[in-house]
Amino acid sequence: MSDPTRAIHHAAAEGYTTTADNYVRGRPDYPPGVADWLRDALGLRAGRTALDLGAGTGKFTPRLVATGASVIAVEPVAQMRAKLSAALPQVRALAGTAEAIPLPDASVDAVVCAQAFHWFATANALAEIHRVLKPGGKLGLVWNMRDARVGWVAQLDQIVNRVEGDTPRYYTGAWRKAFPFDGLGPLHEQHFSHGHTGSPEDVIVMRVRSTSFVAALPEAERAEIDAQVRALIAATPELSGKEVVTVPYETAAFYTVKEN
Repeated sequence: MSDPTRAIHHAAAEGYTTTADNYVRGRPDYPPGVADWLRDALGLRAGRTALDLGAGTGKFTPRLVATGASVIAVEPVAQMRAKLSAALPQVRALAGTAEAIPLPDASVDAVVCAQAFHWFATANALAEIHRVLKPGGKLGLVWNMRDARVGWVAQLDQIVNRVEGDTPRYYTGAWRKAFPFDGLGPLHEQHFSHGHTGSPEDVIVMRVRSTSFVAALPEAERAEIDAQVRALIAATPELSGKEVVTVPYETAAFYTVKEN
């Protein structure tokens, strides 16, 4: 069987292969309002089937399971997929990519891409998503973003963004160029505010380490990023010396409906 990581961006293939543990530890959860969005906007409930596309370690997958729908996860990076399977053995986890989804035509009621669509925002991926959706099925796109309206968060983003290279990112908006797409309706958008609470090491340092292009850097450059992040924590009164801190986040959720 071919290696699906050969078909994905080098930052994802290299970074996520080495950072699965940091991803589990450092990534924030999703706000409670997402449960209502999955039910009301995407129509997920018992008797429906949802595909978690680009599922990673399964950070979002429990939200789909909680709807009562049958959940299938597709993830190209074996190390990430193994974490998902260990945590959620009831979920069918498959190797695959957005351009080659290992499912039959018209087989799922919803495809959800959480923290993932910017990696594969292409016409080929949307055509494949359209193929596996049932008529009237829905594509949901979800992203968690640090709230850069807060001064120290903006500084943290500057440290991270300086080393992003050619890595696709949500905040650039480049993913929107994939729309409109023939056969999918307009995008509907909703936002939720929440916080990620924990030790500075977990919710700030490990979160930065879990960023694909940071994890893919040479060791010396990763150490320099760590040092810059820790220096920011030490210089920020609301973070310095604190055992528990809260990083403000905003979640953006979009959906579109298969029209034909």
